[in-house]
Amino acid sequence: MRTQVVIIGSGPSGLLLGQLLTKAGISNILLDRVDQDYILGRVRAGVLEWGTVNLLEDVGVSDRMHAEGLPHDGYLLAFDGRDHRIDLHALTGKRVMVYGQTELTRDLIEARAASGETSIYSAEKVQPHDFDGEKPFVTYEKDGVTHRIDCDFIAGCDGFHGVSRKSVPEKSIKTFEKVYPFGWLGILADIPPLEELVYANHPRGFALCSMRSPTRSRYYIQCELDDKIENWSDDRFFDELRRRLPAHHAEAMVTGPSFEKSIAPLRSFVAEPMRFGRMFLVGDAAHIVPPTGAKGLNLAASDVHYLFEGLREYYGEKSSAGIDVYSQRALQRVWKSVRFSWHMTTLMHRFPDTGDFGQKIQEAELDYLVQSQAASTAMAENYVGLPY
Repeated sequence: MRTQVVIIGSGPSGLLLGQLLTKAGISNILLDRVDQDYILGRVRAGVLEWGTVNLLEDVGVSDRMHAEGLPHDGYLLAFDGRDHRIDLHALTGKRVMVYGQTELTRDLIEARAASGETSIYSAEKVQPHDFDGEKPFVTYEKDGVTHRIDCDFIAGCDGFHGVSRKSVPEKSIKTFEKVYPFGWLGILADIPPLEELVYANHPRGFALCSMRSPTRSRYYIQCELDDKIENWSDDRFFDELRRRLPAHHAEAMVTGPSFEKSIAPLRSFVAEPMRFGRMFLVGDAAHIVPPTGAKGLNLAASDVHYLFEGLREYYGEKSSAGIDVYSQRALQRVWKSVRFSWHMTTLMHRFPDTGDFGQKIQEAELDYLVQSQAASTAMAENYVGLPY
């Protein structure tokens, strides 16, 4: 087989890139080691930046998002027992969209199927080859038979544990990492959410009240890294969540049985560069951010934007200028988002070594943030998404 671009990984970034390439007349084949049911069973992010929404509109997969998604003009920072609203629309003229990643992925899978482009699932032993030369190719096994796809370029959209980054020689890549000393215990429940997103700073630890739909809630609390899910019944979780919220939210909260519960460690991770010859890293293959600030999926979308622009210029204008600066352009935005996620994490969580002084500094910074229009605007600009 031959195609112009092989996309390894069929999460949102791989699917979105495929749709953009197809719309531009650039042939592509998508490979994934798992099947569609597994992909659609993953529960992930749900807050989309304005730029991500625009990209989905560009590829024609935004109808259901606009019909069922929840646009948000702001969110609440809760501390000292009170709410402090960050009015995103008033400060920036933009808003965010709450729409579950699972639903977004479903929309993209359906659009991919309708496009007629090739998608190969349950592909074993996927391996990129010769991406440092002029004729890269990818091999995989399917039903015991080895297959080869020759291509011009490889897009590694296969996540943190994928084969793309692992295939890069160690001396050619530099990584930066920060591991945070706590995790997030999260639940999903089919119960009505609070009316707005709430980020809570409390002496007992961070809490987040989010949502996936008008009838589905996504809630988190900060927990110890070595905590166990079995230690947390639904009743215990909701009792602890209420303790960390202002009283009016605790009283208004509807509780009910959860159908998903997990503990996620928090880390910041960046790999540089994001281009290796004719292979490009995209999304989680190149960077991970803590979920504070909702940047993971949105960073993957901005990577897709930069890579697509470069590939469109390469095929349409016979110029490699765009792909030559892909890594530089993507990383500039990546590091700004990593900084924002780190800042939100340090601002809202209780750290084991903070002490009384550190806690007072944190409270002073929060108070300054909500009292200063300039500081609030800076936070709002980052939350709705920096321009591409």
